[in-house]
Amino acid sequence: MSRWATFDCYGTLIDWNAGIGGALAQLYGAEQAPALLRRYHELEPEVQAEAYRSYAEVLTLTLERLANEVGYGIPEGESGVLPHSLPDWPAFPDVPAALEELRRRGWNLAILSNTDHALVSESLKQIGVPFDLVVTAEDTRSYKPAHGHWTHFFELTTADRDHHAHVGASLFHDVAPARELGLTVVWINRLHEQAEPEPDRELPDLTGLPDALDELVPAPA
Repeated sequence: MSRWATFDCYGTLIDWNAGIGGALAQLYGAEQAPALLRRYHELEPEVQAEAYRSYAEVLTLTLERLANEVGYGIPEGESGVLPHSLPDWPAFPDVPAALEELRRRGWNLAILSNTDHALVSESLKQIGVPFDLVVTAEDTRSYKPAHGHWTHFFELTTADRDHHAHVGASLFHDVAPARELGLTVVWINRLHEQAEPEPDRELPDLTGLPDALDELVPAPA
């Protein structure tokens, strides 16, 4: 029986704050970018909750709403800057070695991401480690924290929940819904936040993840 680790992608494996923040700094200047980034992260879930749109559309529409809200507008020809920049968003430096070690220890790896296949395929190039399965919002027609990604994953893999763990950096998108589903969850607390709800394990990055997962989900006999 296989062990499965499912991962959020953006914020957990890929540094989306560097990617989105860099685009905002390019458009509006480095001084404005941190406040705009915070507001962007408040607006994006609102856009995702309205109706299913592709993630490329979500990125573009959220930026448009942000720009209109703060009165800056978007420079001509730059409306698609976020989906266009996504292929260059970097992987966190701790990610490749941790994922390679998990594969060496026999874990199956999957991504459950609020994105489109065309976009996440570019991020997989940044990560440089193969995954056994990728589930996106394009597949489920829904965005986390809705449960569709996990439902789809378990339907496709018939994975045993006792030999599975979910790994994510977002309390809202990943830890809370995984808790609702009764799953083992590891929180990657990259932003030094307070845990609410509590995960099974909290780590600052992926460096200690292989050992943590082996402790939480022992190998099948």
